[in-house]
Amino acid sequence: MTKEQVIVDIKVPNQTRYLSLIGSIGEDIACILDAFTGDREFLAYQLNLALTEASTNAMEHANSSDPEKFVRVCIRTTDDYIKAEVYDQGQGFDINSLPLPGVDALSDRGRGLLLIRAYMDSVSYQRTSTGNVLRMIKHLK
Repeated sequence: MTKEQVIVDIKVPNQTRYLSLIGSIGEDIACILDAFTGDREFLAYQLNLALTEASTNAMEHANSSDPEKFVRVCIRTTDDYIKAEVYDQGQGFDINSLPLPGVDALSDRGRGLLLIRAYMDSVSYQRTSTGNVLRMIKHLK
């Protein structure tokens, strides 16, 4: 039976100055997981990167850098997994229609989704009644 350990639910203004806060929350969660026996430092890095990249995409692309909008981040943990959700207020897109580019073809931008997919075990994006949500799951066992 999986027991839920932590629930974090924050809403931040659509400003990139909040990205380090969001990433730090992911790192802190990696450090407090009781049942996790793997490399905490690497897990902290993965969570920070995935949450920061997803939040950056939500702020800059989905919310079009609109200061009137916000980004919501919800993280839930159990002994078996971490589920992170990043909500935006944009138009959305079909995540499955985006091809995975080769690393050679990437400039300084455009690597976020590639990295998220590489570090998380499951990634999905769907429309909600108030916008969209990027769901990321990282298995701990």
